[in-house]
Amino acid sequence: MQFNLNRLFSSALLLFVGLAASSCAEKKAETVQSEVLSEKTQKSKSDQKTILFFGNSLTAAYGINPEDGFAGLTQSRIDSLELDYKVINGGLSGETTAGGLSRLDWFLEEEPAVFILELGGNDGLRGIKVTESKNNLIKIIDKVRSKFPETKIILAGMQIPPNMGQEYAKEFSAMYPAVAKEKNVTLIPFLLENVGGIPELNLPDGIHPTEEGHKIVFETIWPYIKNTIE
Repeated sequence: MQFNLNRLFSSALLLFVGLAASSCAEKKAETVQSEVLSEKTQKSKSDQKTILFFGNSLTAAYGINPEDGFAGLTQSRIDSLELDYKVINGGLSGETTAGGLSRLDWFLEEEPAVFILELGGNDGLRGIKVTESKNNLIKIIDKVRSKFPETKIILAGMQIPPNMGQEYAKEFSAMYPAVAKEKNVTLIPFLLENVGGIPELNLPDGIHPTEEGHKIVFETIWPYIKNTIE
């Protein structure tokens, strides 16, 4: 049998072109699918609600990896539960209530679904008048509410050692329940419950929690966050 080389070549060429076209079609389909998934992912991220932690070095996870701080652990728990929220860490070491009030606008460009206010500790350590600290906390809450009335606000209570005197420490601790009651916000009675004053759960400075300490702080605050976002 004599083969027609031209016909064989034409058949092979058609087969090659067909396979190439099929391959191109598959690649195009994969590219389109990838782009669709990317758009969906970007849209999903943009649609996520925000949990904003606004505080000082405790929120900033001073001395450890921020991912191991209570704000970072909150994001990890949210991710594990596949909840549609993202955490923003607005912690700044050394921050006072006055400083927080002055920089708040930077963090209110987008609406937070939950605003966790953790400030005042540095005020107490510096002996700032409790009335001044209280007024600043109230102004922060008012500013958030005036711009985003639907935002849920959680106030993290603090206590300080009696370095400034027993009376001052007592007045300082009472400030948080008073603000929470006056402004009708959720109160975490003491952020550092079962951590503050325990050497093995704090860094050598005796103020900032270790990684293990932050795990305990996270377990203290998580029920309040969970109740707010459910």
